[in-house]
Amino acid sequence: MGLIVLWDIDHTLIENSGVSKEIYAAAFAALAGTVPSGPARTEGRTDRLIMRDMFQREGLSELDWATVEAALASAGEERLHELSRRGAALPGVRDVLKAASVREAWVSSVLTGNIAANARVKVSAFGLDLLLDLAVGAYGADALQRPGLVAVAQERAQRLRGVRDDVPVVLVGDTPRDVEAALTTGSGIIAVASGVHSTDELAAAGAPVVLPDLTDTAHVLGILESFAAR
Repeated sequence: MGLIVLWDIDHTLIENSGVSKEIYAAAFAALAGTVPSGPARTEGRTDRLIMRDMFQREGLSELDWATVEAALASAGEERLHELSRRGAALPGVRDVLKAASVREAWVSSVLTGNIAANARVKVSAFGLDLLLDLAVGAYGADALQRPGLVAVAQERAQRLRGVRDDVPVVLVGDTPRDVEAALTTGSGIIAVASGVHSTDELAAAGAPVVLPDLTDTAHVLGILESFAAR
C-alpha cells in the first residue's frame, strides 16, 4: 500500500540546541542592521511567518521575501558546523527513517517551516538527508501557513514520483501546529512529545496518536502501516 510520510525536522528529527534561533537572529541582523530585541517565536510556524513577526515586533517594514530567504539561507549555511557540533539526531530517528526509506511504495520526506536550504542543512548535519526524499518535501517558502504545505508535498510526490492522488498522507511532528495541519487537510498524524509540548497538550490539540519519542521503530512503522492500509 502506498503512503506519503512527511516528517517535521526541529524537535522531531533533530535537536538544534538553539542554533535555529541563532539563524533567525543573524538573518534579521543582516537585513535590519541591528540585533532583534528578543528571540524568534517558532513553535511550528513557517519561516515566512517567523521573519514577518520579527520585523513587526521591531516596528520595521518587512523586506521582499527573496531578500529575506537569501539572508536565512546564508545564516543557515554559516552555522552547519555549529549545528553538527552542538545538535544531534533525536533517539530512534535514524532507524525509523531508514526503515521508512526502504518501503517500496512509500515516499518519505519532510514538511517543515524551514526554507528548503536550511532544512537540508539541518538534516545533512547528521547524515539524515540520505534517508529522506527531499525533492518532494514542503518548506517554509512554499506557503504562509503550515496546512498549505501539505498540498505542496502531495503535488510534488505525484509529479516527481508518480504517486496517485488518493495515496494517504501522514504527518509526524511535535507541535499543535503539526496536528492542525494534519486535521485540516484530512491527513494522518503521529504527534511526538520530543519538543516543548507534552503528550497531554498534543492530545488536547486533537492528535489521536501521541508518542513520547521515535525510539520504538517497530511501533512507529506499525502505526504508519495502519494509515497506509486505510
